[in-house]
Amino acid sequence: MAKVIAFANQKGGVAKTTSALVLGQLYCRAKCKVLYVDMDPQGNLSHSLIANPKKLTVWDVLSKEKTAAEAVQKTEWGDCLCSSPELAGTDKKLDIIGKEYLLKEAIETVSNRYHYIIVDPPPAIGILTINTLAASDYVVIPSQADMYSLIGIGQIFPTIESIRKYYNTKLKIAGILITRYNSQTNISRELSQMMEDTAKQLQTKVFKARIRESVAVKEAEASQVELFSHAPRSNATIDYCDFIAEFDGDIRTDEKV
Repeated sequence: MAKVIAFANQKGGVAKTTSALVLGQLYCRAKCKVLYVDMDPQGNLSHSLIANPKKLTVWDVLSKEKTAAEAVQKTEWGDCLCSSPELAGTDKKLDIIGKEYLLKEAIETVSNRYHYIIVDPPPAIGILTINTLAASDYVVIPSQADMYSLIGIGQIFPTIESIRKYYNTKLKIAGILITRYNSQTNISRELSQMMEDTAKQLQTKVFKARIRESVAVKEAEASQVELFSHAPRSNATIDYCDFIAEFDGDIRTDEKV
């Protein structure tokens, strides 16, 4: 069965989609089978994967028009359940009993085909994010070292705790991933320490890896190319490799427990 990993934060602009994409690409490089699920109506992950929103999408799956197996699109860096503009307003469109488990039920039908399923929900707490967390084994919280991100972390944790209580007792907070980090500024270092303190209070961790700001990330996204092949020696590439090694080590430790 695949490990289901979500990248979630209520605050946008924290490299949530980038982090989900890069994790999947590195797993693909390691010859793992990966399925991306783009639950964000903006569709940035699908765009980066060059998936086609005019074909079958994750909305067709959530609305039970099609199965997950039917809607999967092949891409250069793994399979994808593509985003759709139809996801906008899902809270009003989906009015059925058990709507919180639609994604979980869908991906369980294809879970044995993959090593990892990586889910990118929108930067908001609604039925799409609830579905994501209800279906996930792990959630990574990407966050910048700024005050608004710190506030966002405090806001999303009660939601995660509610999901664990009512929908998914197995959900584990893998940790907080600091992105777009600038070690040269005092404020970044100070807020990074505040996040460490907050993480301890919330019984989780801040990943040791800090993803430094890098133009290579924007270049790769704009060109729809893989970060590792575009800029293998960039700060962001090195940092993401460190993060993934740490995260993967945590998963393997869990498996032994």
